Amino acid sequence: MSDERHTPLADRTPFPDDIDERLRAQLTFLVEVDQLKTVLRQSPLAAADRRENDAEHSWHLAMMVVVLAEHSDRPFDVGHTVQLVLLHDLVEIYAGDTPLYDSAAGVDQRAREVAAADELFTLLPADQAQRMRALWDEFEERRTPEARFAKAMDRLQPLLLNWMARGGTWRTPGVTADDVRARKAVIGDASASLWEAGRRLIDEGEARGWSRSAEPEA
Repeated sequence: MSDERHTPLADRTPFPDDIDERLRAQLTFLVEVDQLKTVLRQSPLAAADRRENDAEHSWHLAMMVVVLAEHSDRPFDVGHTVQLVLLHDLVEIYAGDTPLYDSAAGVDQRAREVAAADELFTLLPADQAQRMRALWDEFEERRTPEARFAKAMDRLQPLLLNWMARGGTWRTPGVTADDVRARKAVIGDASASLWEAGRRLIDEGEARGWSRSAEPEA
C-alpha cells in the first residue's frame, strides 16, 4: 500500500486567496468527495442497465433509514443514522470499492480504508475532521443502535437491487445462497422483521434459480 498522499481536486482550480481559511478547507473537502460519484459498485441499478456508484448507494441508504426506521428493534436517532450512511463509503474515494463476495480483495480492506480515512477527513477543519472520523469509526464498529441500523441498510439495499436484477451479484462464481444469507444476517442485528423479509427474498431467489444452492455433502 502506497504512502503517497492524493493531491486534492480543488488544487486544479484554486479558490481565490481572499476566501476564509475555514470555508476554503470545507469547500476543498466537498470538491474532493465529488469523486464518490465515480466509484462503481457491483450492484446493478433497478431502473437502468448499469451498475450503481457509491454516491447513489449512499443516497439510497439515507432514504431507507428514513422510510424503514419504524422496523428497528430499538429506538434510534434517524438524523444521526442518516449522517452515518452518507459518509460511510467516502473512504472508498481513495481505497476503492471492495466487493462483498471477493474474499481476496477483503484481506487488506480494513488497512486500506483506515489509511484513506486518515487522509480524507483531515482536509476538513480540525473540529469537523474529528467529528467525521468519529462517525466513520462508529459505523465500522457497530456498537450503537444507529450504527447497527446503518449497517443493516448497507446490507439490505443491494439485496433489493439483486432481487430486482433476478440475481445480480448473487450469481458471482463460487457464491451460494448460503453465502448470501451469511453475509446478510447482520440485518438481524438491527431488525428481526427486516431480516425475515430479506431472508424470504434470498430463499425465493434460490428457489427461482437466481442463486446457486450449496452442493450436498457426500
